[in-house]
Amino acid sequence: MTARRLQAKCLCGGIRIDADFETVEVGACHCDICRRWAAGPFMAVGNAENVVLAGIDQLGVYQSSGWGERGFCTTCGTPLFWRSQDEQHYAISATALEDLGDPAFTMQIFIDSKPGWYDFANETQTMTGAEFLAQFASSEDKPNG
Repeated sequence: MTARRLQAKCLCGGIRIDADFETVEVGACHCDICRRWAAGPFMAVGNAENVVLAGIDQLGVYQSSGWGERGFCTTCGTPLFWRSQDEQHYAISATALEDLGDPAFTMQIFIDSKPGWYDFANETQTMTGAEFLAQFASSEDKPNG
């Protein structure tokens, strides 16, 4: 399969991201940190590779856990990505990606942290926080927070 190169940008256009994706599917994270950061579930396209950031003088990075950090524009405040601290795993904001098309919404993680006052109509795979983190039990760069 050939990777698809996509571009993302913040609201003011000061930060641009180019990344390759083998598959383009949208997922939602309902963890407390994501909901607080994105003012709702963080909708992202995961497994970004060959990530190139431009406009890094406007990039803010917040270490949100012992293994993860979040990138945002310090000018306009746009949440742009979650990445592992070793920068090996990226999830790029689906709403920041340009020309995304109409990808499938396939996954919801930390479903056990989702408040009861919203639901998605889409049928997706769901995982609790423990189920999701269990995939990375032997890894030090657990992709959450």
